[in-house]
Amino acid sequence: MKTSESNNIQPTDAEKLSIAQTFINALKSNDWETMHSILADDAGWTLPGTSLLSGPANGAEAIIKRAQGLKYFGVKFDLKHILIGLNGFTLSLHNTASRGDLLLDEQVAIVFEVAGGKITSMATYLSDVAGINAFFIEGI
Repeated sequence: MKTSESNNIQPTDAEKLSIAQTFINALKSNDWETMHSILADDAGWTLPGTSLLSGPANGAEAIIKRAQGLKYFGVKFDLKHILIGLNGFTLSLHNTASRGDLLLDEQVAIVFEVAGGKITSMATYLSDVAGINAFFIEGI
């Protein structure tokens, strides 16, 4: 079975799991070079809301910049589950951070599409969009 990209064979479950683990490990350890190695150059990442980090991040460099922004704001990523799909995987996370009296406490799902051994797209789903709108603001 082929993916929508005619030259790429559908990734195996083991490949999807390996890419998922590599992504989360790179994120937790600030290993941006490794993260870049598993991203397609034209990959995209959407994040809901109107916060400083919300909207589309287009391209591997923009995705890494967003990940660095999450780390800059002190977000801690607690992996709950890696869910395998036909053409990708989903990370189920519990993300937390604090700043003064402000707390971020979110259930997060990031849906990844994979082709050619690389992440081609990411879409984030949040339990509290208003929470990120208040937390990820300029001037911090």
